[in-house]
Amino acid sequence: METGSVTTPFGRRSMTLGMLASQVMAGEIKPDQSVDKWKLFRALCEAKPLLGIGDRALAVLNALLSFYPKNELAQGNGLIVFPSNIQLSLRTHGMAEQTVRRHLAALVEAGLLVRKDSPNGKRYVRRDRAGEVDEAFGFSLAPLLARAEEIEQLAAEVMAERLHVQRLRERITLCRRDIAKLIEAAVEEEIPGDWQGLYREFRDLIESLPRSPTTAQLELLLDELTGLRTDILNRLESRVKSAKQRGNADYIERHIQNSNPESKPEFEPGFETKQGAIAEPDNDRGAVTAEKGRGKATHPFHQMEEEQSRRPGGRNDGGGLKSFPLGLVLQACPEILAYGPDGAIRNWRDLMAAAVIVRSMLGVSPSAYEEAANVMGPENAATVMACILERGGHINSAGGYLRGLTQRSEKGEFAIGPMLMALLRANAPAGRKVG
Repeated sequence: METGSVTTPFGRRSMTLGMLASQVMAGEIKPDQSVDKWKLFRALCEAKPLLGIGDRALAVLNALLSFYPKNELAQGNGLIVFPSNIQLSLRTHGMAEQTVRRHLAALVEAGLLVRKDSPNGKRYVRRDRAGEVDEAFGFSLAPLLARAEEIEQLAAEVMAERLHVQRLRERITLCRRDIAKLIEAAVEEEIPGDWQGLYREFRDLIESLPRSPTTAQLELLLDELTGLRTDILNRLESRVKSAKQRGNADYIERHIQNSNPESKPEFEPGFETKQGAIAEPDNDRGAVTAEKGRGKATHPFHQMEEEQSRRPGGRNDGGGLKSFPLGLVLQACPEILAYGPDGAIRNWRDLMAAAVIVRSMLGVSPSAYEEAANVMGPENAATVMACILERGGHINSAGGYLRGLTQRSEKGEFAIGPMLMALLRANAPAGRKVG
């Protein structure tokens, strides 16, 4: 049986104060103290970051525990195991003996094992005449039993920290989604404000986070994102309240008609323009409605072609499908510029002429394009052709794709906005793409 006396290591191994402390702690085990060895091992696996041990050291410890004959670690059962390195190598699925020795040393250094070396350094057991263990030389598991409560507490701390980080990440994800969709809603509703500046601030916060952030970095990011979301909400709520106070029926009508039934969870808005800024429309401009000629609204992307100033931005054409300014379409779909008259597109007439050339080039039948123009409106049909050209490498049949969009448009299930926003995002400068 284990005597509890202090032992020093065999051969060249030196004695350390840490080893002495482990042996002293092992000598303080209460006679009735016991713990389930596999439950304790699971706690060790959780607590390994705080104990300074790795996966392979745990694999060696698992093998040592498998040589302990009882499930309960207890002083009365004896706490020394004495397998050879060859046996340990087999139970660690062929780990090299040199590696086994290295990880055994790491476990001793971490205060989880105590060496009880024989006079010649071999591991063996001496039994009495009745077959009971008289004395054993090998590795004592007493430190595990002595530190069982500490190990379980460390495991609980690690699990609590992991749960805290998981909740932080969930809240950050919700904040990111809220900010992106609120900015997108503000742009869609043409609410005055420096939305591009807020979006850049949002992206700067996200991109400043390292690949493997600490808990403190996640907490700081959440605080900053929460503040930004509150700022955006305050701006939007102020706009809603002022609209209610003015009794602006046009604003309410536009809000209803611009509501998009299609969800866009995978896209965050990309708002970079050639001019790099967002215009702020006059507050006294009327809202955009489905009825033509009802009023004009300034689109958030400014300095568009002169023709844009003569056309209602974002009006509804062809069965209520919303159209977008020419400048926005060309920014999202730059490839169609090469098919315009003289290699340029200056107005909607040029875009529709380019769309006819692209239609022929992509093998879209005249009837399919004519049907799309009738359902969506000629300008929207040309916009869709520009989008199809931009995504040509991902579309097997341009004609079939266009007919599918036409059918969805007839049912009110298709909107051009998400398609344009996705292409704007894809064509944004590399440093500002949404990740």
